[in-house]
Amino acid sequence: MNPTPAPFCDGILHFGENLPSFAAHGHTAAIAAGTTALADVSDPAAVFQTLLAADALRYLTLQVTASKESGHPGGFASCTEVIASLVMLGHKNLITEVGHHAPGFYSNVFLDGSLAAMGIETVAQLCDRFRETHGLLGHLSGYIPGLLNPAGPLGQGQHFAMAGAWLHPDKLFPVTIGDGGLGEPYIMSSMGHFHTAYPGVTNFLPILVWNGYSQEHHSMVSTQSNAAMTAYWQGNGFKQVILVDAKDFDDQGQEGSFVDSTAFGWDQRLAFTQAVLAAVDQAARSALGGTLTALIIKQLKGSGVHKRGAQSHNLYPGDSVDRDYIVAALQGRALSPEAWALVRTNYERAGGGPAAQTVVTEFERPLPSLGTLPLVDFPLGEKQVATTAMGAIVGHVGHQDPQFMVTNADGNAASGINNINQALKIVHPTPDPIYFQEPGGQVYEPLSEDACAGMAAALSLFGSRTLWCSYESFAINGLPIWQTVCQAMAELRRPTPATVCLFTAGALEQGRNGWTHQRPEVENYFAAMMRNGNTFCLFPPDANSIQVAYGWALTQKNKGITITASKSPLPIRLTLAQSQTAIDDGAIVLQELPGTKTVVLPVLGDMMLLPVYEAATQLHSEGIGSRLVSVVNPRRLYRPSDVAWDTCSEADAGFLDDAAFTALFGGDALVAITGGSGAMLEPVLLRSTAPRDLLAWKRGETTASAGQLMAFNGLTATAIVDRAKALLG
Repeated sequence: MNPTPAPFCDGILHFGENLPSFAAHGHTAAIAAGTTALADVSDPAAVFQTLLAADALRYLTLQVTASKESGHPGGFASCTEVIASLVMLGHKNLITEVGHHAPGFYSNVFLDGSLAAMGIETVAQLCDRFRETHGLLGHLSGYIPGLLNPAGPLGQGQHFAMAGAWLHPDKLFPVTIGDGGLGEPYIMSSMGHFHTAYPGVTNFLPILVWNGYSQEHHSMVSTQSNAAMTAYWQGNGFKQVILVDAKDFDDQGQEGSFVDSTAFGWDQRLAFTQAVLAAVDQAARSALGGTLTALIIKQLKGSGVHKRGAQSHNLYPGDSVDRDYIVAALQGRALSPEAWALVRTNYERAGGGPAAQTVVTEFERPLPSLGTLPLVDFPLGEKQVATTAMGAIVGHVGHQDPQFMVTNADGNAASGINNINQALKIVHPTPDPIYFQEPGGQVYEPLSEDACAGMAAALSLFGSRTLWCSYESFAINGLPIWQTVCQAMAELRRPTPATVCLFTAGALEQGRNGWTHQRPEVENYFAAMMRNGNTFCLFPPDANSIQVAYGWALTQKNKGITITASKSPLPIRLTLAQSQTAIDDGAIVLQELPGTKTVVLPVLGDMMLLPVYEAATQLHSEGIGSRLVSVVNPRRLYRPSDVAWDTCSEADAGFLDDAAFTALFGGDALVAITGGSGAMLEPVLLRSTAPRDLLAWKRGETTASAGQLMAFNGLTATAIVDRAKALLG
């Protein structure tokens, strides 16, 4: 008769009998008390108990998803032997590229007790909290104890594994990669660039989950042979490629190249599990030992759950825990109470305790002091390049913090920030003083914006200072992972440095390059993100204010911060002290001219100020007053109710009050002006009560000068004057 199940088992719908080998190999936990991993991967007890853990993961993943008739069990089910092996070997810094593996990863951290930190202590609670607010989201987030990275958009997880490996050379960072997502940009190239830059950092371990199917059809790599797939990874620089194919162990005559190990006879199930456990151990030792290593697990999608192939990918309404094929699958994976207790004991001991208490992202990472930043208070009216002024501070930061990283797609010199390269050096295996490159550099320069954004954002999430530099026009290619990390930071349960970006060479400076280099629509993306509550978009109007903007960004936690500035020499408009006021309040008055009526001219950007000053002069000549306001930090100008600030970790409640807003923007008419997206000026337009209008970017064109491009978009002094006069009637 089975004993009473342990309390954590409350909610399990189906228990089974003890599996074969339990009497011989299930009497004592394979991870001995006081240890953190299996002692011998060839020990039959270790193999048997790893198999139990793999089936426990399958069972929980299916019951959890079926409890809500929603979610994705199939992909994770094809790699549970690998996940169980990693845990049993003490490796809990687990990362995934596959957001649809979320219920499996939740099941994994449930088994070691990590989810108790969020009040999930039983299987019933695990099911109840799946896909619920303040629970276990459909895709991995920063909210879940014991999980290291967010996952949703494909092609991103490797960045987190490489970031972890770079910061923690003594730990293994496995990352599962789905074969459906393998073609996403830019998984392989990002790992190739990282390995070329940091050949000694090999302690990240990509694990290809090669199960033959993507979400709704066969994966495009399902036609490859084992030799071809191995050669593909070898051809991309992986010296050790270890492949375990379930087909080699099949004793049931399953058709096709991809088979289900749970259908094997018992002895072959054990043989397959032993092979996976040995392969994981070999791969981990190889990666930690200095060899770039990849592990491939080839097993049919949906192995051991309700369906096979792409049909196992997700559940639909009606796929409940009472559905016959769900019941049959759960009963097929059901463990005895003794087996569940054994799995829990091993998981609790593995890695030295629950992942929520041991993995690297559960701790705030200490950072070196930056000392006093070398700010230069340039005189008013003097022309300076804003990006170059910021670059001098970036160099100081890198000298104070050896693990500070700047990422750029090979364009710092073109952005007026070659002083960053000069101070910190581009990391490259070929030393060359002409190009300021050396193996120990701190400037990471893949050509892919995805890789730039991915490395910078991942390192920030893991607790390191970074700066992603990009042309505004190309930044869009790296934004999915940056946005994902910003959202994760909003949910994160610990402070971490803000992920900071510098976007240079705005559309107005790219006239000769034409519309291909003019994409200020990217600001729409950021404008929408500002309502999240932890995204701040800064538009310093000069070289003084950009220094203050970056200095402020360096002190911030759990935020996404963009700084957009010109690479052209432009007049100094603000002192350092005034710049700080502009950051704190969101905006500042640059000029006020008297007149019979007052037109308020809120301006976003630096170069855009040139025609606005001219328009103010023209208005003044006609007896019309104006107040020219530089909008520097538009997030501060929203009303608190416009923004989800109070839901954010490290919440920032700084908003300009109504009286101060009126002092800046109150007048007889208001014409808001930007050389980019009008969405950035939404907070001004929402709160202003004067007759108002907006002049903003329309589209790109090839022109010979910035002035011609402004004229093409209707951003001229004459157009501003005409709009102002029309509003005044």
